[in-house]
Amino acid sequence: MSALRPAAVAGLFYPAESAALRRLVVRELDEAERPPAPAPKLLIVPHAGYAYSGPVAATAYALLRPDGGGPRPEMERAKLELPGLPSERED
Repeated sequence: MSALRPAAVAGLFYPAESAALRRLVVRELDEAERPPAPAPKLLIVPHAGYAYSGPVAATAYALLRPDGGGPRPEMERAKLELPGLPSERED
């Protein structure tokens, strides 16, 4: 039995296919304008349907990069590991 359940809303609030989701996220980050503010120590970022919260989240993440583009998929991700669950999910 897998410790991960299938995504319940894939295709409803964000693209179901990983390649389409990656393109959407990269586009949102590329289009985000960096607000004139210093880099934050903490971000609380919305994660509702990407059509609704994607631009707001991308603007928040734009604060993390000096060039304003936000984190990129090729950057090393921070990992959250919880006891009893795998640390990463494969597509």
